[in-house]
Amino acid sequence: MSLKYAVLAALLEGEASGYELSKVFDVSLANFWPATPQQLYRELERLAQDGLIEARVVRQERRPNKRMFTLTEAGREDLHDFAAAPPRRPTAIRDELLIKIQAMDGVGVDPETTRAQIEERRSWARGKLDRYLRVRERLLAGRTEDEFLREADRIGPYLTLMAGIGFEEENLRWCERVLLHLRRRTAVG
Repeated sequence: MSLKYAVLAALLEGEASGYELSKVFDVSLANFWPATPQQLYRELERLAQDGLIEARVVRQERRPNKRMFTLTEAGREDLHDFAAAPPRRPTAIRDELLIKIQAMDGVGVDPETTRAQIEERRSWARGKLDRYLRVRERLLAGRTEDEFLREADRIGPYLTLMAGIGFEEENLRWCERVLLHLRRRTAVG
Protein backbone atom coordinates (compact mmCIF):
# COMPACT_ATOMS: atom_id res chain seq x y z
CA MET A 1 0.00 0.00 0.00
CA SER A 2 1.21 3.47 -0.69
CA LEU A 3 0.97 6.58 1.41
CA LYS A 4 -1.73 7.64 -1.03
CA TYR A 5 -4.56 5.83 0.74
CA ALA A 6 -3.46 6.89 4.21
CA VAL A 7 -3.63 10.54 3.05
CA LEU A 8 -7.01 10.06 1.37
CA ALA A 9 -8.35 8.39 4.53
CA ALA A 10 -7.05 11.23 6.69
CA LEU A 11 -8.89 13.73 4.50
CA LEU A 12 -12.18 11.99 5.27
CA GLU A 13 -12.13 14.08 8.45
CA GLY A 14 -12.46 17.21 6.32
CA GLU A 15 -10.36 19.94 4.76
CA ALA A 16 -6.84 20.21 6.15
CA SER A 17 -3.54 21.89 5.46
CA GLY A 18 -0.36 19.90 4.98
CA TYR A 19 0.72 20.93 8.47
CA GLU A 20 -2.59 19.77 9.97
CA LEU A 21 -2.31 16.47 8.11
CA SER A 22 1.21 15.94 9.45
CA LYS A 23 -0.20 16.36 12.96
CA VAL A 24 -2.97 13.85 12.16
CA PHE A 25 -0.30 11.41 11.02
CA ASP A 26 1.70 11.98 14.21
CA VAL A 27 -1.29 11.36 16.44
CA SER A 28 -3.74 9.01 14.80
CA LEU A 29 -2.09 7.31 11.83
CA ALA A 30 1.43 6.79 13.19
CA ASN A 31 0.28 3.62 14.93
CA PHE A 32 -0.08 1.93 11.55
CA TRP A 33 1.26 4.17 8.78
CA PRO A 34 4.00 6.65 9.72
CA ALA A 35 5.14 9.33 7.27
CA THR A 36 7.57 12.20 7.40
CA PRO A 37 6.29 15.70 6.58
CA GLN A 38 8.40 15.65 3.39
CA GLN A 39 6.77 12.39 2.24
CA LEU A 40 3.37 13.80 3.07
CA TYR A 41 3.87 17.02 1.09
CA ARG A 42 5.16 15.09 -1.94
CA GLU A 43 2.13 12.80 -1.79
CA LEU A 44 -0.25 15.76 -1.53
CA GLU A 45 1.25 17.19 -4.73
CA ARG A 46 0.83 13.84 -6.54
CA LEU A 47 -2.74 13.42 -5.35
CA ALA A 48 -3.63 16.96 -6.50
CA GLN A 49 -2.03 16.31 -9.92
CA ASP A 50 -4.02 13.06 -10.20
CA GLY A 51 -7.28 14.88 -9.38
CA LEU A 52 -7.90 12.87 -6.19
CA ILE A 53 -7.71 15.95 -3.97
CA GLU A 54 -8.18 19.67 -4.54
CA ALA A 55 -6.06 22.42 -3.06
CA ARG A 56 -7.05 25.98 -2.36
CA VAL A 57 -4.82 28.78 -1.12
CA VAL A 58 -5.74 30.58 2.07
CA ARG A 59 -4.14 34.00 2.30
CA GLN A 60 -2.82 34.88 5.74
CA GLU A 61 -1.51 38.13 7.18
CA ARG A 62 1.93 38.07 8.76
CA ARG A 63 2.35 34.39 7.87
CA PRO A 64 2.90 32.54 4.63
CA ASN A 65 -0.19 31.54 2.68
CA LYS A 66 -1.29 27.98 3.27
CA ARG A 67 -2.87 25.39 1.06
CA MET A 68 -5.96 23.55 2.24
CA PHE A 69 -6.72 20.12 0.79
CA THR A 70 -10.02 18.28 0.34
CA LEU A 71 -11.02 14.99 -1.23
CA THR A 72 -12.57 15.10 -4.68
CA GLU A 73 -15.27 12.70 -5.78
CA ALA A 74 -12.60 10.79 -7.74
CA GLY A 75 -10.55 10.56 -4.53
CA ARG A 76 -13.53 9.19 -2.61
CA GLU A 77 -14.19 6.62 -5.33
CA ASP A 78 -10.55 5.53 -5.39
CA LEU A 79 -10.51 5.25 -1.59
CA HIS A 80 -13.79 3.30 -1.70
CA ASP A 81 -12.34 0.81 -4.19
CA PHE A 82 -9.21 0.43 -2.06
CA ALA A 83 -11.19 -0.03 1.19
CA ALA A 84 -13.55 -2.58 -0.38
CA ALA A 85 -10.77 -4.76 -1.86
CA PRO A 86 -9.25 -7.56 0.24
CA PRO A 87 -5.75 -6.87 1.58
CA ARG A 88 -2.98 -8.26 -0.59
CA ARG A 89 -1.16 -10.06 2.21
CA PRO A 90 -0.90 -9.97 5.99
CA THR A 91 1.53 -7.58 7.59
CA ALA A 92 4.96 -8.96 8.40
CA ILE A 93 7.14 -7.74 11.24
CA ARG A 94 10.28 -5.96 10.06
CA ASP A 95 12.09 -4.74 13.13
CA GLU A 96 15.81 -4.00 13.32
CA LEU A 97 15.82 -4.52 17.10
CA LEU A 98 14.62 -8.10 16.68
CA ILE A 99 17.58 -8.88 14.41
CA LYS A 100 19.91 -7.43 17.05
CA ILE A 101 18.31 -9.56 19.76
CA GLN A 102 18.51 -12.63 17.51
CA ALA A 103 22.27 -12.08 17.07
CA MET A 104 23.26 -10.66 20.48
CA ASP A 105 24.67 -13.72 22.21
CA GLY A 106 25.99 -15.31 19.03
CA VAL A 107 28.39 -12.44 18.43
CA GLY A 108 29.17 -11.51 22.04
CA VAL A 109 27.26 -8.24 22.41
CA ASP A 110 27.57 -6.89 25.95
CA PRO A 111 24.31 -7.62 27.86
CA GLU A 112 24.24 -4.00 29.06
CA THR A 113 24.12 -2.81 25.44
CA THR A 114 21.18 -5.10 24.74
CA ARG A 115 19.44 -4.07 27.97
CA ALA A 116 19.83 -0.39 27.03
CA GLN A 117 18.29 -1.05 23.61
CA ILE A 118 15.32 -2.82 25.19
CA GLU A 119 14.87 -0.06 27.77
CA GLU A 120 14.89 2.51 24.97
CA ARG A 121 12.20 0.52 23.10
CA ARG A 122 10.18 0.25 26.32
CA SER A 123 10.40 4.01 26.88
CA TRP A 124 9.37 4.69 23.28
CA ALA A 125 6.42 2.27 23.52
CA ARG A 126 5.30 3.82 26.80
CA GLY A 127 5.39 7.31 25.27
CA LYS A 128 3.40 6.22 22.22
CA LEU A 129 0.90 4.36 24.37
CA ASP A 130 0.40 7.45 26.53
CA ARG A 131 -0.25 9.58 23.41
CA TYR A 132 -2.70 7.01 22.04
CA LEU A 133 -4.57 6.87 25.36
CA ARG A 134 -4.90 10.68 25.34
CA VAL A 135 -6.31 10.51 21.80
CA ARG A 136 -8.71 7.78 22.98
CA GLU A 137 -9.98 9.99 25.80
CA ARG A 138 -10.52 12.88 23.38
CA LEU A 139 -12.43 10.64 20.97
CA LEU A 140 -14.60 9.16 23.70
CA ALA A 141 -15.32 12.61 25.18
CA GLY A 142 -16.80 11.17 28.38
CA ARG A 143 -18.64 8.31 26.69
CA THR A 144 -17.93 4.66 27.31
CA GLU A 145 -16.32 2.73 24.52
CA ASP A 146 -19.59 0.88 23.87
CA GLU A 147 -21.51 4.16 23.69
CA PHE A 148 -18.99 5.64 21.29
CA LEU A 149 -18.98 2.57 19.03
CA ARG A 150 -22.79 2.57 18.92
CA GLU A 151 -23.31 6.32 18.44
CA ALA A 152 -20.34 7.85 16.60
CA ASP A 153 -20.69 8.80 12.93
CA ARG A 154 -17.31 7.23 12.13
CA ILE A 155 -15.68 4.46 14.14
CA GLY A 156 -12.80 3.59 11.79
CA PRO A 157 -10.32 5.98 13.44
CA TYR A 158 -11.18 4.51 16.85
CA LEU A 159 -10.80 0.93 15.65
CA THR A 160 -7.35 1.66 14.22
CA LEU A 161 -6.42 3.46 17.43
CA MET A 162 -7.36 0.29 19.33
CA ALA A 163 -4.86 -1.62 17.16
CA GLY A 164 -2.14 0.92 17.98
CA ILE A 165 -2.91 0.71 21.70
CA GLY A 166 -2.79 -3.08 21.60
CA PHE A 167 0.47 -3.03 19.64
CA GLU A 168 2.22 -0.74 22.14
CA GLU A 169 0.82 -2.67 25.12
CA GLU A 170 2.31 -5.83 23.63
CA ASN A 171 5.60 -4.03 23.00
CA LEU A 172 5.70 -3.12 26.70
CA ARG A 173 4.92 -6.70 27.79
CA TRP A 174 7.61 -8.05 25.49
CA CYS A 175 10.21 -5.55 26.74
CA GLU A 176 9.46 -6.46 30.36
CA ARG A 177 9.83 -10.18 29.60
CA VAL A 178 13.10 -9.67 27.73
CA LEU A 179 14.51 -7.51 30.53
CA LEU A 180 13.49 -10.13 33.10
CA HIS A 181 15.28 -12.88 31.18
CA LEU A 182 18.37 -10.73 30.66
CA ARG A 183 18.49 -9.98 34.41
CA ARG A 184 18.15 -13.67 35.24
CA ARG A 185 20.97 -14.65 32.86
CA THR A 186 23.22 -11.90 34.22
CA ALA A 187 22.53 -13.04 37.81
CA VAL A 188 23.37 -16.65 36.94
CA GLY A 189 26.42 -15.86 34.76
